[in-house]
Amino acid sequence: MTDWVYPAGTATDGAWQTSIGAVDSELDVPGWAHTGIKIAVLAPGESLSMPAAAEERIIVPLQGAFNAAVDGQDHELAGRPSVFNGPSDVLYTGIDTAVTVSSAAGGRFAVALAPARAAYPTRLVTAAQTPVELRGAGNCSRQVHNFGTPAALEADRFIVCEVITPAGNWSSYPPHKHDEEKDGESNLEEIYYFETRVARDSPAPEESDPVGYARVYASDERPIDVNVEVRTGDVVLVPYGWHGPAMAAPGYDLYYLNVMAGPGSVREWLISDDPHHGWVRSIWDQESIDPRLPFTS
Repeated sequence: MTDWVYPAGTATDGAWQTSIGAVDSELDVPGWAHTGIKIAVLAPGESLSMPAAAEERIIVPLQGAFNAAVDGQDHELAGRPSVFNGPSDVLYTGIDTAVTVSSAAGGRFAVALAPARAAYPTRLVTAAQTPVELRGAGNCSRQVHNFGTPAALEADRFIVCEVITPAGNWSSYPPHKHDEEKDGESNLEEIYYFETRVARDSPAPEESDPVGYARVYASDERPIDVNVEVRTGDVVLVPYGWHGPAMAAPGYDLYYLNVMAGPGSVREWLISDDPHHGWVRSIWDQESIDPRLPFTS
């Protein structure tokens, strides 16, 4: 474990399997200020509450269906069998809003969060309402669920989406950065929460080890050098620097949940490509989207 890499089980906090960056997180990550993530598993009939706080949140079912109670109103989140079954219903809750999450059948869910000041109303974004983008082409094809981006959701600080990358493909590519507030670029720290699985129709044996890879490296004098295997439950933090690719190893599909926010006044995802690799975008017009996409239920 480094300041920027948290394998599953290394950032636990009470009932939370992972708790990083929330107002009540026991784990202190020096230099981390604008985003957070929580992951929990609920047994059938179990519930977990989050008190009102100066942070906005999106509740994201990862496996299973959930109920989220806010201000006396129940919001049913239809959920999904796994993160590889297309988008899920999600629930946005603004600042100073307590929420209790429960599940009749049990399941696993994430909470993407960011410290915030402006208040926005609670909003259910259903799976059917979620913009699904097929990004890239060829072996850079991936599927993006844009439920928490500025075009899809009114919020104060954060930008949240999830990405599915079929086995053998690269995403978060070409490597890019968003660590300066300037023309054409915004300053956003970023969280990657990963899950992996054996790819559909794969002949992998029972003892297979679904794995992916993540890369972060320096864009200026600030040191950072992450080149790590990732599996279900692992978290990689990107405080600054070039990041990408996130690689799905052959035979294994890769999922990640992205949470971004920063100190700037504008909620916008503006990036700069690593000039050594940005040219790869020019070849996508001559390639087709991977026929394995989209992943749906």
